[in-house]
Amino acid sequence: MKIALIQGNVPQEFKWLSGYQIQSMQRYLHMSQKNRDANIIIWPETAVPLFYDDVPKYAPYFLERLKAEHIEYGTDFLIGIPVRKKDGTYFNSVASIGTQQGFYYKHHLVPFGEYIPFKSSLGNLLKLLDVPMSEFSAGAPEQANLKSAGERIGVSICYEDAFGELVRNSLPSATLLVNVSNDAWFGDSIAPHQHLEIARMRALESGRYLLRATNTGISAVIDVKGKITALAPQFKIIALRAQAQPYQGATPYVRFGNGLVVALLLICVLLGWFVQRSDQSKPESKL
Repeated sequence: MKIALIQGNVPQEFKWLSGYQIQSMQRYLHMSQKNRDANIIIWPETAVPLFYDDVPKYAPYFLERLKAEHIEYGTDFLIGIPVRKKDGTYFNSVASIGTQQGFYYKHHLVPFGEYIPFKSSLGNLLKLLDVPMSEFSAGAPEQANLKSAGERIGVSICYEDAFGELVRNSLPSATLLVNVSNDAWFGDSIAPHQHLEIARMRALESGRYLLRATNTGISAVIDVKGKITALAPQFKIIALRAQAQPYQGATPYVRFGNGLVVALLLICVLLGWFVQRSDQSKPESKL
């Protein structure tokens, strides 16, 4: 499959400003239009800094233009965009636009960044900080895989890929894994590099290609052995092009999860205890 990961490199300090939101969205759209031959085009976490239902109000026909791209060129899109329900709750989400419409809602939220723990005590304090969209709701732990370009996509958002059991919920039905993230919060620190290494482990243990689209980097394509096959430099506006191979089947980790590792560790502990008892029961040799 032909893949395009759009790394817009939008500065975090400008991302949510009302005068910059539409400009940011147009950047992602124009970059995507230059990669129309891709089967799937992936935008990073909250690449669209507006609620899904607000897009027609502030950017008329924007979503229709994406759908028109699919109709004319056959390209499917996976885009990071917050989604608000009628009851006022909202979710950090990935939307599938193309062959089949659908949404993935982030389940494992970041405290203080995406939701407020101890809200009764800290809620007023955090309101003074004016953090945009700091009260997300959590999606269900198990959700149907998104369908894009004829494949079943197991989606994770940001640091959800640090939890193997959570990614495992999409398997073995998922044929590709996608992680979208916005590591711009961490600047030029070690964190984005660590996050990339975490993603490599998820690809290795699941036996699936993992496509990682980030706002400021490090965007990457990782194969089933955890090897990076394509990499975008940090803090660059770039469309990372690569190929990915969908896979089926189940690795031991997909079948048994962390239970297999825990069982093996328990066996090692029991063997060590048995060997120690055996050594202690032997009579001491005399010189």
